[in-house]
Amino acid sequence: MNSLVIRTARTALIGVSALAVLLLVPAGTLFYWQAWAFIVVFTISTNAIGVYLLLKDPALLQRRLQFGPAAERGAQKIISSLSIVGFLGVMVFCALDYRFGWSQVPPAVSLLGNVLVALGLFIDLLVFRENTFGASNIRVEQGQTVVSTGPYAIMRHPMYAGVLVMAVGVPLALGSWWGLLLIGLLMSVLVWRILDEERVLKTELPGYTEYTQRVRYRLVPHVW
Repeated sequence: MNSLVIRTARTALIGVSALAVLLLVPAGTLFYWQAWAFIVVFTISTNAIGVYLLLKDPALLQRRLQFGPAAERGAQKIISSLSIVGFLGVMVFCALDYRFGWSQVPPAVSLLGNVLVALGLFIDLLVFRENTFGASNIRVEQGQTVVSTGPYAIMRHPMYAGVLVMAVGVPLALGSWWGLLLIGLLMSVLVWRILDEERVLKTELPGYTEYTQRVRYRLVPHVW
């Protein structure tokens, strides 16, 4: 447990430092209040999830810490690489947008963006409460079963729905209308990940094919 606490704290510290560098250096100023607000909201939200998992489901926390291309297989290595580079690129772009004044985003919209970031991460917390196998990588664990309760009764990939809500909130929180265009492009990577993940689950997780017949929508109810 102590090693897991240390590893989680180290990951959180590295994450905060990386966010500050990614946003403040391209912005060319420390007085980028939208960046600071986003860092606070994102850090509090993700750390709240980390503390909850540490106390309630340390096995899932351990799984969540195994992320990135090295933890994936097949096409997911490419998908994971594109997702990470793309998301980091969005934040750098938003900071450059702030620096050069490409967008004029009202403060109220930036605050709304932070609400969406927190909401998206809260949706993910609800998913983790329902599904102890909600790892960061695509794999079927021993003893894993299909989860069809809670948000999984509405859509097949509620964790990615939370990611989608958060992703839309990021450029708004950082004061960039143009960043929304990049998020739109990144959605194609998310669709690719979902389709490839479903291929794996249908092959390796008993009952998943039947589940897809009961729950029609993957990401957005009544849309897809």
